[in-house]
This record gives sequence, structure tokens and C-alpha cells, in this order.
Amino acid sequence: MARRWWTLVVVCAATFMLLLDVTIVVVALPDIQHALGASFSQLQWVTDAYALALAALLLTSGSLADRFGRKLVFVVGLVVFTLGSLLCGVAADPMMLVVSRAVQGVGGAMLFATSLALLASTFHGRERGVAFSAWGAVTGISTALGPILGGLITTGISWRGIFLVNLPIGILALWVALTRVDESRSPHARRIDWAGMISFTGGLFALVFGLTEAGESSWSDTGVIVSFVVAAVALIAFVVIELRVAEPMLDLSLLRIPTFLGGSIAAFTMNGSLFAVLLYLVIYLQDSLGYSALQTGVRLLLMSGATMVVATIAGRVSSHVPARWLIGPGLFGVGLGLLLMTGLDGDTAWTHLIPGLLVAGIGSGLVNPPLASTAVGVVEVHRSGMASGINNTFRQVGIAVGIAVYGSLFSARMSSSISGSLSGNGELGSRADDLADAAHNGALGPVLQSLPAGLRGEVVGAVHTGFADAMNLLFVVSGSVALVGAVCALLLIRSKDFVADQPPNGERPDTYARPAGTPTS
Repeated sequence: MARRWWTLVVVCAATFMLLLDVTIVVVALPDIQHALGASFSQLQWVTDAYALALAALLLTSGSLADRFGRKLVFVVGLVVFTLGSLLCGVAADPMMLVVSRAVQGVGGAMLFATSLALLASTFHGRERGVAFSAWGAVTGISTALGPILGGLITTGISWRGIFLVNLPIGILALWVALTRVDESRSPHARRIDWAGMISFTGGLFALVFGLTEAGESSWSDTGVIVSFVVAAVALIAFVVIELRVAEPMLDLSLLRIPTFLGGSIAAFTMNGSLFAVLLYLVIYLQDSLGYSALQTGVRLLLMSGATMVVATIAGRVSSHVPARWLIGPGLFGVGLGLLLMTGLDGDTAWTHLIPGLLVAGIGSGLVNPPLASTAVGVVEVHRSGMASGINNTFRQVGIAVGIAVYGSLFSARMSSSISGSLSGNGELGSRADDLADAAHNGALGPVLQSLPAGLRGEVVGAVHTGFADAMNLLFVVSGSVALVGAVCALLLIRSKDFVADQPPNGERPDTYARPAGTPTS
């Protein structure tokens, strides 16, 4: 097999691993919580640490790759990601797992930032379209397969298996990268925007930390307020730096292009609605309805299966249908699906969720295939690397911020619901807050055992109602986020913003190409 096809294989394998780890861990979180004694906020950080590292380092990793070599950064990313997976698999406590997930995210950012660049520098002409199409298919399949694969591995092996399975894949991919992939650099590499990276990372971390801690304590807590102040200062500083620096990490002028802005909002709201709320849907299915990780993954297959089928169709028609008529209606479908899942109560069966899961899955399948084109399709070819990175950054920021916001809402609503349900019982009413904390921290069993047998049924009923009330709130909020994204996509994404393909003699080999299927009119 020619070296260029080995490059495609290893890039697709690495992309599959790093994107799979966004969703595969979700169905294992209740098992992780019970095995390591993790608190509810630590559970959120298991997912957020990965998404934050990806979001914070994607653009910087691209600059490092242009300057020092795409293959070099890709290989380092494989080593870091595989090492992080090993550390996750042997984690002895929640903090070690969270830190290890951040290490995974650092490696994932290096892999993701260099994937398209390696393909663009290796393939040319019609073969480049084939390579990008294969890579795009892998990105969709990996995210969709996460819940079911996570359920299979967690139930069949253990939650540690979802991380340790990356080791043989990572080692084999490393060997192929070292022996079969050619090095490439950009002759016009940008300077590394260290000030922008530090201010963006610090601001994003402080924001997510404040939102997460608000759910554990209160919005008026001193630490929470300080976190929000730090976040505001750092993010404002980031904007000022990006406007003044000669070679910014994130070129804010791109946001003046309506289609680019609309695509960025769509990326944020897509991941900040459906994929962020997925964590709490899994917790509801397992901790409230009592399903195992595998049973949960099978039920979520309704959504991911619909996504894969529709994404295949959308990918084929995207060259004939303007992007906004896929992204806008797709996000509307996601929002409608989430709203259809409302109406839960303490006695609701999981089948109530089926229509919403199917509609949301169909909507997601419409959005993802054309979304990248709203970034790389509206800029000159030499700027498409940064444009693609910004779009992917918005996706990860959406997940990170969404999980933190929904966690705070989930905790507050669940506590108030349980308190309301038990307020009429003097003995239980005084312990309502403790019972709510025990429920969403996965430690209700020991607390129930300490109660008189006659009171346990009332507490269990209140907890089921609390889970249902909290999920109803999250479905409304996340559905509204998706609907806002749909409106913005329909209003901002315009066919006339897409640039024509660069002629072959004007194409620089060090840049990304526009994916095949981007509409030009």
C-alpha cells in the first residue's frame, strides 16, 4: 500500500480514538462514580477536562505543527494521548482520573489539529476529496458509536477498559506514523500566540470551574464569584490581545463573515445542547431508572443510529443543497427532539424518550456533515487551517460550558424538588438537602439503609421525581439552545459567502483544502 494511504489510515485511526473518547466515557460515568467514590462535580470534570484541553490547545497545536512539523506534532500527540489513556485506565482516585483526562485532551488536540493538515499535504487532486470524505465519515461514526461501545466495554470488561482499549491502537498507530508518514511543514508558519493561548485557557477554565462549583455550593459563594471575575478579566484580555497581536491565535475578523459566524454559533449550540446534556441523560437512565451501562448504550443507539444513517445521506446531498438548509433544520430537529423528551415524572418509563431520541438523532445527522464547510469554505485556502480549528474549538467549548451549566441547573432543581416532596414529613424534611446530595453523588444506598424501613419508599419516590424534574429543566434549556442555533444558522449562513475553489497552480501544498461537497452557490 502506498505511503499516502498509510497516512490516511493512521490519521483516521487517531481521529476515531480522540473523538470516540468524547462520548464513550459518558455511559461509564455512573460506574466510575461508584468505583472511585467521585462526587457529582468530579464526574462533570471527567468529561470537561478532556473537552477543555481540546478547546484550549487546538489552535496552538496547529501553529506548533506548521512551525516544527505536522508529523512530529502528530507523533507527540499519539504518545501523549496513549499515555493519558493508560493513566486513566489505572486511575486510583477521581483527581487522578480528571488529570489524566486532561492529558488525553492535550494529546487529542495535537492529533486533531494536524489530521487535516497531514491529509492536505499528502493528497492532491481528486484523491484529496476521497481522503477528506473518509476522514469526515470517521468523525461522524466515532461520535455516534461512543455510547454503545462504552456500554459494551463497561459491562463486558469494566469502565477501565474504555481507556485501556486505546493502548494497542495507539501503539500500532505510532509505529505506522513513524515508518509510513512523511513530514511536512508550512513555509509561512505563524508565530505562536502564547499570550492568547494563556488568556483563553485561563478564562475558559475559570468560567467552567465557577459554573461547576456553583452547582456544588451556591452562586453567591466567594470562590464562585472570584472564578467568574477571573474568567471575565482573562477572556476580555484574550479579545484585546487577539485584536492587537500581529499573528493572532484566533483571527476575530473571521467572525465578520456572516456564514463563518453562523457556523461557529451552530457548532457551539450543537455540542452545547445535545452532546452536553447526554451526560445527564445517562445519569438519569442509570441512577434513576436502574439500567446498566450496556442497557443505556443500547437505548441511546436509537439516537446515534439515526445520526449515522441521516449523516450518510446528508453528506451525499450536501454538494447540491445549501449548507443553511441542512444546518438550520437540523438544529431545529435537535431542539424539537430535546423538547419532546420533557414531561417526565417519577413513574415515567424510558420509552417516553424514544420520539425525542429519534428526532434529535435525525437533526444531528443533518448538522454535522456540512458544518465544517461553513468555516473552511468561506475563507481563502491559506486561512482554512485556522478557520477549521476555530470551528472545532467552538464545538469543544460548547460541550465544556454546556456540561458545567447543566450540572448547576441539575443539582439546584433536583435539590429543590426533593425538598418540596419531603417537606411535609418532619423527619425527612430536615434531611432533604443531604438526601439530594447523596442521590446525585450516587451514594443514596447507604443513606437509605440508615432510615427506618417505613420511610425508604417515600424517599425513593422523591428521588425519582427529583431526577425527572431536573431532566425536564435540562431538556427545556438545551432544546432552547439548539433552537437559537437554528435561527442563527438560517439567518447568517449564506451561499454567496462561499469562495470558489482555488486553482491548482495557486494552491499551496502546506494548507488545507476545502472539503468536497461544499456548495458554492
